[in-house]
Amino acid sequence: MCNDYRLKVDVTSIAEDFADLKIKIRFSEGRPNIEPRDDIKITDPGPIARAIDGERDSADLVQRRWSWPGPGGKPVYNFRSEGRDFSAGRCLIIANGFYEFTSPKDPKKKRKDKWLFTKTGEPWFCIAGIWRATPEVGEAFTMLTMAPGPDITPYHDRQIVILKRGAWADWLDPSVPAQELIRPLPSGALTVTQVG
Repeated sequence: MCNDYRLKVDVTSIAEDFADLKIKIRFSEGRPNIEPRDDIKITDPGPIARAIDGERDSADLVQRRWSWPGPGGKPVYNFRSEGRDFSAGRCLIIANGFYEFTSPKDPKKKRKDKWLFTKTGEPWFCIAGIWRATPEVGEAFTMLTMAPGPDITPYHDRQIVILKRGAWADWLDPSVPAQELIRPLPSGALTVTQVG
């Protein structure tokens, strides 16, 4: 499952793209310092846009820890979406790429092959997530997962939920059923490149 993603987009571009979708971005904790990163890993902070209670067309942009401690202390960085409604705590995880790892094709290699997935024709995208407050780490987020779409199937048997741009506002609205929004993207929606 996804345990590494990329973000190379500035706060101004994020706010402008949300504004194009009629979603006003607010900065309740001040404008976050989002530096370009090739790798955001489990327990690292990452930017999320989360719903503001009672305001369908607004979102709060904050940085939070990726993963909260689960049973036995293992980090909950991915969360199955099947059969769940997510009526509270929805957020959009901002990324412009994510990675999957496969066994190396070359038997002499010890390290796994690393594959970068980006959204074809879009500079960045949003992953469906949920956030919560925990006594151990404070507020943290996790990525939702589902059965793989056609672009992911050759690499993994699960995938993170990448939302279509037109569904971002709906994801932030808990009155919209989650299962209506959790769908695989069509073939060719993701570009795959071997890296590292």
